Amino acid sequence: MAGERRRRGGEGPRERTRERGTRREREKEQQRGPRRGRTALVIAAAAAAAALALGLAAAEWKRWNAAALLVTPHPAPPALPPGSTGPLASPQRFWGTYRPHVYFGMKTRSPRALVTGLMWLQQREGGGSLRHTCEQSDGLSRYGWLMHDGENFGVQEIRDEGLFLKTEFVKRPGGEHGGDWSWRITARMEGVGGPAPLLSLFFYVATDEQGTLEPHLENRTRLAAVTGTTEELGRFTLTFLRPTAESGEDPKYASYNYLEAASPGLHRLTEVVRSSLSNRFVFAPPGGPRRRFFAVDAFRGLPGEPPRGRLLLHQVTLEPPATVEVTFESGSAAGRPRRLAGGALSAALARHAAAFERRFEETFGLARKGFPPPQRRFAQAALSDLLGGMGYFHGRSLVQSPLQERPVPAPEAALFTAVPSRSFFPRGFLWDEGFHQLLLARWDPALSREVIAHWLDLMNAEGWIPREQILGEEARAKVPPEFLLQRSETANPPTLLLALQRLLPAAPSSYLRRLFPRLRAWYDWYNRTQAGPLPLTFRWRGRDPQLERFLNPKTLASGLDDYPRASHPSPEERHLDLRCWMALASRVLAEVAERLGEPAGPYREMEEALSDNGLLEQLHWAPELGAFADYGNHSAAVGLRWQRAAPAAPGQPPPAPRLVREVREAPRPRFVGALGYVSLFPLLLQLLRPDSPRLPAMLAAMRSEQQLWTPFGLRSLARDSPLYMQRNTQHDPPYWRGSIWVNVNYLALRALHSYADAEGPQQEQAAELYHELRHNLVANLYRQYAESGFLWEHYSDSTGRGQGCHPFAGWSALVVLVMAEDY
Repeated sequence: MAGERRRRGGEGPRERTRERGTRREREKEQQRGPRRGRTALVIAAAAAAAALALGLAAAEWKRWNAAALLVTPHPAPPALPPGSTGPLASPQRFWGTYRPHVYFGMKTRSPRALVTGLMWLQQREGGGSLRHTCEQSDGLSRYGWLMHDGENFGVQEIRDEGLFLKTEFVKRPGGEHGGDWSWRITARMEGVGGPAPLLSLFFYVATDEQGTLEPHLENRTRLAAVTGTTEELGRFTLTFLRPTAESGEDPKYASYNYLEAASPGLHRLTEVVRSSLSNRFVFAPPGGPRRRFFAVDAFRGLPGEPPRGRLLLHQVTLEPPATVEVTFESGSAAGRPRRLAGGALSAALARHAAAFERRFEETFGLARKGFPPPQRRFAQAALSDLLGGMGYFHGRSLVQSPLQERPVPAPEAALFTAVPSRSFFPRGFLWDEGFHQLLLARWDPALSREVIAHWLDLMNAEGWIPREQILGEEARAKVPPEFLLQRSETANPPTLLLALQRLLPAAPSSYLRRLFPRLRAWYDWYNRTQAGPLPLTFRWRGRDPQLERFLNPKTLASGLDDYPRASHPSPEERHLDLRCWMALASRVLAEVAERLGEPAGPYREMEEALSDNGLLEQLHWAPELGAFADYGNHSAAVGLRWQRAAPAAPGQPPPAPRLVREVREAPRPRFVGALGYVSLFPLLLQLLRPDSPRLPAMLAAMRSEQQLWTPFGLRSLARDSPLYMQRNTQHDPPYWRGSIWVNVNYLALRALHSYADAEGPQQEQAAELYHELRHNLVANLYRQYAESGFLWEHYSDSTGRGQGCHPFAGWSALVVLVMAEDY
């Protein structure tokens, strides 16, 4: 018993000690527990915070990287060798009429060029209208180049309320700064009863942030000459000769005024002159009546604009008819025979005019085709107006990435390009330019190669080229603020590849090798950013997001603006035209690669896949439409209705009602029921085989008067389409919803010409359609030009009349190639 007690006694205290120890441990553990929980929470919170910070940092880095790439030029060597546009490398193109937005003016291809120009004013009660920049609101009955060779010479006619003006220029090579040039301005009144109003001609020269100008006056009011220097021109002399009778021999009485002013910028020169006009001056010819007139007087500056350069202006006021000449002489041109004026200028103009006509016929052969002289002169004017609309621009685009909150300026860039319209679109547009270069490549392949290189050098590090180029203050002044911004997700059709394909056979390999890295990057950018929901499908990005405003949200990226697409934009859209453009791009990239001995296999494989007629039908043939079509989330029951405005606040006028979109049937995934230009793209870009079973339906739609056929050309949207000629908003009339557009008609003729030459069951029908369509298009464009004096942006499908802006010697000038049957 004792032993047991001892055992128990011996065990008892030890056991109790362990129990006490366990309680202490529990108490400690209980005390540690909350701390450990708190520690775990702290660790978890820290980890979450770190993850969040890393996520934010990654997002911020992504935004920063996108912003950096957006404004970083592409790293490939420039397509245009440095210095190649300067006076030593390219003296024949250094000076030119590179200010397409003014009626007449010249500048050099320099970042901050010396500019020269002409303004005029018919002196009427109240002052009349000062003319300078090309404005549709001026109401001129005609203006445009009749002859222009793109380098050395040009003749333009302007008709303004009974006033006839002829502006002519000739360049003469010599020296190291682009040589000399001379102007002749001829003025007379036509069809004006009673005494003609006085006419004031304003000749000016202005600097842009660099250079010096020194006036040389006679009798303190006549600016006889200007001497000066700039970085690119060295020393020069600009001389204003006294006016003569229209014959160019007898002197003409004139009053002279002169303005010297600090220029607030080239984009405000009109305002400077207008604000300096005063009617305190009197025109008093010997033996004639005394008449008051407006003339430049004192310039007191414009609000909010510090001086940016210098302006010197020479005003000549006279009674038409009269002729005035201006000469520019380069200080580095030695041994010139004599001043290029008077008889020497007349002889030079005659030589260049004869050379232009010879070259035009050798190039296009319109006389050999039987076109009479009036139609040949029309074609010469179409080409000349495109060449006379070439511009040289320098500045920064305003760009924005989807990952950025605010737009940023792109790096400084230069662009040498044609423009669609001198009055309305005097700047570069990417998809227009490919069509421009189809014509210019035929006239001057070297010029066209240079323009394409300029455009490719605008590419950023990602391979994106902004679709609209608004470079410099003069270009920006012609653009509403809401259209200045260029978004980096927005593409434009790669039409430059159409022109490059034409240039390929004769293009130097060295030129193609400079282009190829940028062509590859551009092609990769399209494939990366414009890919569709399924393999080998594509989707234009950047459709209008404001569904309530638009009957059908615009697709500006496509170039076809309001052409009907899926009613409800979505990532599921498949855009037929973009797919066809990518097939063309693959073909041209393969051809360039093969010329250079570079790997062409991937491009050929993509071309074959995108040209596969079976897959094309599977993705884009709409049986219910009997045509190729886009696919997307679409409702056919969509319309615009007037929405009554909310009640006005007390004391405020009632707000106006507005048109808003009404969807009467829910959208669903389907083909878009809109037969028109987009439906034709497999034919336009010649992806359809000559024996395609779908070709007859497409030719039938083209020839159907209920669908695309008109006596004036192919309309853009079938007459039986639900959105034919429908407004898109309260303020947007139909644009690509029925009108006839020359660029797409050119592509149609090009394709029909090809199908007419290819063996196949539709060969005869294609030939018949080709001849009819060519006749209709040429006859209507010539008729409208003869009646109105202009080429137009597009043409009415019901009357053939010109519509939109004018003059539009952009892609409408393709009529020259149609007349020449040069595809």
